[in-house]
Amino acid sequence: MAVSWSSAIRISLLVLLVAAVVAAFFTLPVEKILNDFLVWIKQNVGPWGPVVLAVAYIPLTILAVPASILSLGGGYLFGLLIGFLADSIGSTLGSVAAFLLGRTLVRPYVVSKLNDYPEFQAVVVAIQRSGFKIVLLLRLAPLLPFSMLNYFLAVMPIGIGEYTMASWLGMMPITLALVYVGTTLKDLADVTHRWNEVSSTHWVTIRYF
Repeated sequence: MAVSWSSAIRISLLVLLVAAVVAAFFTLPVEKILNDFLVWIKQNVGPWGPVVLAVAYIPLTILAVPASILSLGGGYLFGLLIGFLADSIGSTLGSVAAFLLGRTLVRPYVVSKLNDYPEFQAVVVAIQRSGFKIVLLLRLAPLLPFSMLNYFLAVMPIGIGEYTMASWLGMMPITLALVYVGTTLKDLADVTHRWNEVSSTHWVTIRYF
């Protein structure tokens, strides 16, 4: 009974958290907040800018806030090489943080959601056989949005080492593409405009969980 109550409390807290995030996403000026954050990095952080940018991925990824604007901003602020390194490391750190959260606090909720989709059992079997390859392919051609995929993979039979390496490699192409687009922008205000374009394309092409 104690375990059952514990699970119920965790699921309830998660539902409240998700509701708060959704409400914040639709009511708070997320674009402006992230754009102001990039301006702050440019004006105040100095050589620590790439590190701060990378660390910022962690809370955004955990809260399922689209972080494409950071990838674009990384290209604009730091150029192709440094921007790519900062964004690649940051997106990987964020995905690992969400993965660990999905294996602990929110695991009961994720498992309950997967029970509604029997077809994902085939993915479980595939990951048991070829975990690294399947995660790599899912990152290259995601069936789920980035943030949801982190939590989905957290309850799969794969070790954190394989998950981290496959995710890092699999996210490289889209990260490089976004950073490159960022290097072509002439002003930080253009980052938000391009982010809207990327987000619109994402919502049209990706099937939701």
